[in-house]
Amino acid sequence: MNTSSLSNVAIIRGYVPGCIGRVAELHGTYYHARWQFGPYFEAKVAGDIAEFMGRYDERRDGLWTASMAERVECSIAIDSVHADAEGAHLRWFIVSDVMRGSGVGNRLMDTAIEHCRVMDYPKVHLWTFEGLDAARHLYEKAGFSLVGQRLGRQWGTEVNEQRFELLLK
Repeated sequence: MNTSSLSNVAIIRGYVPGCIGRVAELHGTYYHARWQFGPYFEAKVAGDIAEFMGRYDERRDGLWTASMAERVECSIAIDSVHADAEGAHLRWFIVSDVMRGSGVGNRLMDTAIEHCRVMDYPKVHLWTFEGLDAARHLYEKAGFSLVGQRLGRQWGTEVNEQRFELLLK
């Protein structure tokens, strides 16, 4: 996708009908094709985002989706449930194959980080795993630093899990 097509992309904050399932689908298909993650992973994503949306507080949390032709193609969320003590949690950042390379991932990342700054959260953290080089590039470009790693199975497959943090204060 070229950047001139971005005018057709709508970034929407908050719930969009179908977004819970679509975000789970985007994660499930991407990670299955590239990392052989299976139903455990997709079910975990679906359950976690459903739980998040059940307690979503627009005054503190954030969910942004990017849609093209009314179809969710990207997402990012800020979960503030432990923001004061542990920092905000950046979650469910995914860009579909249709949108990859368009710059919309950068726009979503900037939007989420700006939300955290406005909310005056002390830091933002995220969990990912080694080998997601394009995502890592975006995290580091936004100012995140790798602060820890460990072998783990939180996604149903053993990977080298990595924690990144961005200090805002």
